[in-house]
Amino acid sequence: MEQARLIIAIVLSLLVFLAWDFFFVEKVPPGSKQPVQKAPEQTQGEPLTAEDTTIRDSGSQEQTESPLSESLSSAGAPRVIAVTTPLYAVNISEKGAVFTSFVLKEYREKAEEDSAFKEVIPQEMLTGSLRVGLAGNSLPGIGNAVFLTSLTSDSLNVEHQPETVSFSWRSPEGIVIEKNFYFSPETYKIGLTITVKNVSSAPLKESLTLSLVNKVPESKQVYGFEGPSALINGSLEQIAVKDIEDKERYDGDIKWAALESRYFISAIIPLKTADSSLDLSVKDRVMESRYRYPVTEISPETQKHFECDLYFGPKSLTIIKEMNNGLDRAINFGWFDFIAKPCLWLMNYLYGFIPNYGVAIIILTILIKILLWPIGNKGYKSMNEMKKLQPLMTEIREKHKNDKQRMNQELMALYKTYKVNPVGGCFPMLLQIPVFFALYRMLYEAIELRHAAFIPGWVNDLSAPERLVLFDISYVPFMEPPYGIPLLTIIMGGTMLLQQKMSPPPGDPTQAKMMMFMPIIFTVIFINFSSGLVLYWLISNILSIAQQYYISKKA
Repeated sequence: MEQARLIIAIVLSLLVFLAWDFFFVEKVPPGSKQPVQKAPEQTQGEPLTAEDTTIRDSGSQEQTESPLSESLSSAGAPRVIAVTTPLYAVNISEKGAVFTSFVLKEYREKAEEDSAFKEVIPQEMLTGSLRVGLAGNSLPGIGNAVFLTSLTSDSLNVEHQPETVSFSWRSPEGIVIEKNFYFSPETYKIGLTITVKNVSSAPLKESLTLSLVNKVPESKQVYGFEGPSALINGSLEQIAVKDIEDKERYDGDIKWAALESRYFISAIIPLKTADSSLDLSVKDRVMESRYRYPVTEISPETQKHFECDLYFGPKSLTIIKEMNNGLDRAINFGWFDFIAKPCLWLMNYLYGFIPNYGVAIIILTILIKILLWPIGNKGYKSMNEMKKLQPLMTEIREKHKNDKQRMNQELMALYKTYKVNPVGGCFPMLLQIPVFFALYRMLYEAIELRHAAFIPGWVNDLSAPERLVLFDISYVPFMEPPYGIPLLTIIMGGTMLLQQKMSPPPGDPTQAKMMMFMPIIFTVIFINFSSGLVLYWLISNILSIAQQYYISKKA
């Protein structure tokens, strides 16, 4: 039994180092393959309009007279259309009718006020996002297609009412593809309708695809998710980038497909979802998520509409939930999501009264401590009783130091006589671990804390490690850039050391020394944690010290 506290300490340390991967990263067993479901074939009999039927002959002069059906050879240099709303600014290239830039006006790249606005689509993505294709490659020219737009101007300001921007391309084979974007001034949601018109003499039997692209996450951390995700058959799938090689295709009822970063998400939300597919790939540090519609046969002189919503914006539970399309499932805080989300709601509620997220975290920590107060009382009472028995335990260990079996028997008899549970002080600590993990994920991924200052000039960003004074040096052991004095973390380590001294020491001197190293180990680990989590842990320690002192004086 005397080994119990040492075992608990080791378990806690290992959990901090290793449990992120175990608890929070959903893994697909290497080599596991999901059965491919064959999508039912669909035939669209919607007839073409009178304007469309005038261009059925690919060799006639009539083909090039419609501005939305002009051939690729006469299209000229592709233009870039800039669409601006109060929330974002997006650039759409006529080459592919793809998004080449998407800037969020309410978020910045860095915490500084003069920093540039947040770019969701990295400029290295030369091909852009939302490229249309056909799974069977039956239209070879679509990869380099230059679409013509309905706009005469290169810019559009969407400020007072929704606006539509249309793009169209006609293949030499007589297939017309139109992309119609619907922008609204008050939401990040964008409507998209893709229309495939068959003005050829042969039926088109294909599966339309729509792609999202982004850079492979640079972060090596495993306690938050970044990468492709989807809601398939009612289940959230978050696929680690390293697992894409083992499984590249997913089939089923796909409600949405997305690419996630720590704070932002781009997503395709189809309006009809049955029997669709998702193809994933990674090449040259670029990941692609390609949504594949069911196989459809489009007869000559008919057309087919493919409708979906798009979302390029923050991973804000409040904003995304308003769309009511299931995309809020993408905001997932792991095993203890059911604890984290109420804490997120409460933190935002408190922020509504006190507009400082650091203060909101402090109040949230106090409320959680009040909720866990009875559990803590039991633990500290047990620890206090163990402390009173220390002289008797030391005497027994000295008396039977050469007979371990007899010593343990005497110690067990002592615990039984005084009705003390030797692990009673550790068990309540274990019960609080789910709360710690839930708050860690929440405080790490909550976009509300991104660039949120607590104490200006010191804790300027609750989502980043805290540094009081920066060092102009190239490397500090165990510390990630920027390099400086992690004062808040050092204070937190001091509170852990004080807690350790207030607890009854193990009878074994070697164990006692190992236990005293625990605050140092935790301090080194917390150096690179977000300052919001360090603040929570510091306040929790201070409250625990106060509670432990109260119980010891009351006894």
